[in-house]
Amino acid sequence: MAAAIFAPISSVFWLGWRCLLGLAAVAKTMQNLIRTGEWVFNLPSVNEVEAVNRPALTTGSDPVPEFKRGKGYRHEADKFGVAGLTPMVSETAAPARVRECPVQLEANVAATHRVGENNPAQRGIILCIETRVQRVHADSPIMMSGEHDRIDPDKWRPLTMSFQQFYGLGPQFQGSVLGTIPEAMYRSPDMESARHPRLSP
Repeated sequence: MAAAIFAPISSVFWLGWRCLLGLAAVAKTMQNLIRTGEWVFNLPSVNEVEAVNRPALTTGSDPVPEFKRGKGYRHEADKFGVAGLTPMVSETAAPARVRECPVQLEANVAATHRVGENNPAQRGIILCIETRVQRVHADSPIMMSGEHDRIDPDKWRPLTMSFQQFYGLGPQFQGSVLGTIPEAMYRSPDMESARHPRLSP
């Protein structure tokens, strides 16, 4: 299987079918991402917290970079094995999906943005990668009843990280006024591009 490697990441935010992630420019994950132009986001639920935790202080770099060694990182070539997770073939990208994760998003790199360029002490250290989702896989138990392409937020309990600690989502706190707008009205052209990849820019 091609590219059966993975890396935990916590700095991510979403805009429609675009995802931006921040990483150190020297990180092996960032180098692989720029080199291949492909990425698979495997989104764990709260049930996979131990699997996410186990490879957290490992790196594919050998030797281990000094800035990571000082934080307790060790080299590990088989992160799937350390985590106890199962790689599976992706449909549109070389990197593997994680079978145990309820949501898997295949994506490609759309752009690279430098962060902190106005500060000489930070220049070139952090990069923000913009990716475009091109295939979505979601387990049927978390899908909304009567909908073929909507995840039910009352069934989906994603694992989140706040101040370096793991958290899950609780029940809905209250209804949202913005939530009265049909979700389809927010859909971007990226969704059509994913359905018809030959027409993608």
